[in-house]
Amino acid sequence: MTQQYKYTPKDFKSDQEVRWCPGCGDYGILNSVQKALASLPYPKENYAVISGIGCSSRFPYYMNTYGFHSIHGRAAAIASGVKTANPELKVIQISGDGDALAIGGNHFIHTIRRNIDITMIVFNNEIYGLTKGQYSPTSKLGKQTKTSPEGTIEKPFRVAELALGARARFFARSLDINIKLSSSIITEAIEHKSTAVIEILQNCVIFNDKTHRAFYDKENKLNNFIILEDGKRMIFGKNHDRGLRLDDNGFIEVVEIGKNGITEEDILIHDVANPNPMIHWQLADMAYPEYPVALGIIRKVEDKTYSEELEKLINAKKEKSSFKSVEDVLTSGETWEVE
Repeated sequence: MTQQYKYTPKDFKSDQEVRWCPGCGDYGILNSVQKALASLPYPKENYAVISGIGCSSRFPYYMNTYGFHSIHGRAAAIASGVKTANPELKVIQISGDGDALAIGGNHFIHTIRRNIDITMIVFNNEIYGLTKGQYSPTSKLGKQTKTSPEGTIEKPFRVAELALGARARFFARSLDINIKLSSSIITEAIEHKSTAVIEILQNCVIFNDKTHRAFYDKENKLNNFIILEDGKRMIFGKNHDRGLRLDDNGFIEVVEIGKNGITEEDILIHDVANPNPMIHWQLADMAYPEYPVALGIIRKVEDKTYSEELEKLINAKKEKSSFKSVEDVLTSGETWEVE
């Protein structure tokens, strides 16, 4: 049984000055992670925070846990090695959209494919912030930046599509300002045995301010996103009068409850554990303004992790091997004594 440790978020704050731009969404994510860890029953020594390069990658310095500030795009590779070497650790990987999906894209998809039991948090501000405003793999089509002064002609990646295409067992999405939602998602992600991918829509006030403005608008935001909850109907809207259902072709559509005979009974019930990913894929892929953007845990299914399979393989090999110790190896075959 896991020993219970009582912490507060403050216990996970390091003595380092947090140095992000005033108003940066990273502050909210940092608070969410610290709040999540304080709610879990593990000692601080059981956590390792691994980052790559970028504004988000300063994260380990601000956490009172083990940490590793690694190199550009390699956070997933190093986090995989840490977890494989010590499966007891709770490994949290921190990356921006550029670090994770550009130079780190190959590591991103293969970590998910292998189902290495780590929590990957992708800060998606749709820009390169640390290097001062170049377009990233998630920048909107036509976005004018220092490296696309006439507007980018490249269609962006969607984090969800990459994750689910690599067969992610856990995928969730949140907003930097919604600390309550983010911390609850992070808590579940850490507890779930899988490569748990969390995309957090994050604001860069300097180089890409208000790129997620649709979700911050006090007047209309409730019509622009839906917070999914397992076992509950997919209802949203400022007046709680909109919902999601499947049309005759099996595609998700937005309907208005109370019109054309539509009742709450017609609205889809969210099932995070559905082994068939097709509904999860549609939910994760919904984009504003045609659809509300899905927040919350979208997919959460059980599967064997890489560490579990590796341990099984090693134990099977040990049982068959005649070598039971290093000494057995060193004294096997022809040996000589040198005087």
